Amino acid sequence: MSFRIGHGYDVHRLAEDRKLILGGVLIPYDKGLLGHSDADVLVHALMDAMLGALALGDIGKLFPDTDDEYEGADSIELLKEVNRLVEQQGYMLGNADCTICAQQPKLAPFIDGMRANIAEALGCDVSQISVKATTEEKLGFTGEGLGISATAVCLLEEME
Repeated sequence: MSFRIGHGYDVHRLAEDRKLILGGVLIPYDKGLLGHSDADVLVHALMDAMLGALALGDIGKLFPDTDDEYEGADSIELLKEVNRLVEQQGYMLGNADCTICAQQPKLAPFIDGMRANIAEALGCDVSQISVKATTEEKLGFTGEGLGISATAVCLLEEME
């Protein structure tokens, strides 16, 4: 059996009059993430990890922000498309480990929902999806509350 490992990173600026969506969960907060799609940094980082594992580029290549088709797009739906592409290459997700960096809001109450949404989109068990949240102790742009970033690592397994 063949394995492939991928790493992804994404960041978006916080802005007024935007919804805050992370892992497909609408988080109550006075700001949201600015982006062409719904700007779900968690899902974007995971998609980049999955694409990177197979050397297929990144989400900017697959879903360019110059294409009006993706304006306001639901990132969970884009994740399903990435998963179809991964499966077409003969692979499936073994597991994913993701970290969100945000000073505010507190995300612990929403983690289980994020994990469930991602697992459903990928057709896998929730035990294969890890999502963690951390602050950066008020350091840097995330610590200052200017934006939110996320990283993801995934293992893809060759399908039998």
